[in-house]
Amino acid sequence: MRDLVAATHLRVDDLVAPLFVREGITEPVPISSLPGVVQHTRASLRTEVAALAELGVKSVILFGIPAEKDAVGSGAYDPDGIVQLALADLRTDVGDDVVVIADLCVDEYTDHGHCGIVDDSGGVDNDATVDLYCRAALAQAAAGAQVVAPSGMMDGQVAAIRSALDQQGYDDVAIMAYAAKFASALYGPFRDAVDVEIADGGDRRGYQQDHRNVREAQLEIDLDISEGADIVMVKPALAYLDVIAEASARIDVPLAAYHVSGEYAMIHAAADRGWIDGDAVALEHLTAIKRAGAGIILTYFTRWFAESIASGRLSP
Repeated sequence: MRDLVAATHLRVDDLVAPLFVREGITEPVPISSLPGVVQHTRASLRTEVAALAELGVKSVILFGIPAEKDAVGSGAYDPDGIVQLALADLRTDVGDDVVVIADLCVDEYTDHGHCGIVDDSGGVDNDATVDLYCRAALAQAAAGAQVVAPSGMMDGQVAAIRSALDQQGYDDVAIMAYAAKFASALYGPFRDAVDVEIADGGDRRGYQQDHRNVREAQLEIDLDISEGADIVMVKPALAYLDVIAEASARIDVPLAAYHVSGEYAMIHAAADRGWIDGDAVALEHLTAIKRAGAGIILTYFTRWFAESIASGRLSP
């Protein structure tokens, strides 16, 4: 009866698995602050995505860690960059059976850790960075990405990327915009995963959202939709359920939310100490995000959830 009258149901194909692929390693490398998550080799990434597909997972998003970083993040647009090579691998393996999304940013590739080109004053040059994103989007599309996901929060990034893709004949490549990405303290384990440290103790508050502002977040969502975003995202998820709920009530494009690394790691840390039932809390968190209105959830719990459903351990 409880299942019959439940208003919210979480499904495996609501979830997107974030995956990391690293250049220059021969075995997967565990990420200590993200239990159960690894930096993949190209080969182990292919194995992982094949296993996820068997479990019914319909989408993954790729983040790359290059062997060398530089001031402009050239690995993000190099045709032989690690994500471009991995995209081609996966499209060869899974074709259109799995949606392969490419995170479109350069912080993993820059030696200063910012999401763009840093100018002489130490700030991020918005327009120069947008040009860089267009180059990366074209490289990702050429490698086989069905969706590119600009995450740098630069003004005008969606319109510029859409124009660049369309001009080169990639009008069928979708854009999932990180439209309301907050300057959150919950990204620490992710930065461990991609070996990012912002130079000189800096931060990203100059271009990411202020956690105190909801109207500004809704404006950013509207701007990205007006510029051609096919999907918009709120990140993080749990601390911003109000932003998700308000956007869901207003907009007509698919809405995603990112259950971020810190949210995932906190569950594991508390469960390891016996303070909570980790599985039950994970399910509660993901259901809350779906209940708030996000139809697409990026989460490091994707494989766990899919395996739990397949084995009958969970009834969402």
